[in-house]
Amino acid sequence: MRINWGTGIVIGMILFIGFILYLVITMSTDKKYSHDLVTEAYYEKEMAYQDEIDAETNMQGLSNAIVGAKTKDGWLIQFPDDIIPEEVVGTLFLYRPSNKQLDFDVPIELSGSNLLIPDERLLDGRWNITMEWEYEGKKYLYKKQIVY
Repeated sequence: MRINWGTGIVIGMILFIGFILYLVITMSTDKKYSHDLVTEAYYEKEMAYQDEIDAETNMQGLSNAIVGAKTKDGWLIQFPDDIIPEEVVGTLFLYRPSNKQLDFDVPIELSGSNLLIPDERLLDGRWNITMEWEYEGKKYLYKKQIVY
């Protein structure tokens, strides 16, 4: 039996569709291709996004910007000098995009107008710092991507 060009096109299309179906089924069932969302409660965080916008806007009203820098002891975050350290209440969250197990959360404890993240808690590489804090009844949010 001789195969004409019409039959060849149909066979080619069937092979292509079979290949695509194989890829789709493999990608959706194989555990090694499974990817988690960045945060566990993604949709709940999305609903609170306006509060984040307001808190970031409050940061612009500070007398001086918050500055972070690498030191020999770790990552030093400097708050404006006119802030009373005892009245700052909040948490500092460090997120490591490459490894979920390295993420950690600590309460904000200022020493003067400085906050030090110790060197032994940070590995070299990229970190996302998210600092949520409250001062004089206003909420503030500081976000920064750093390379330590």
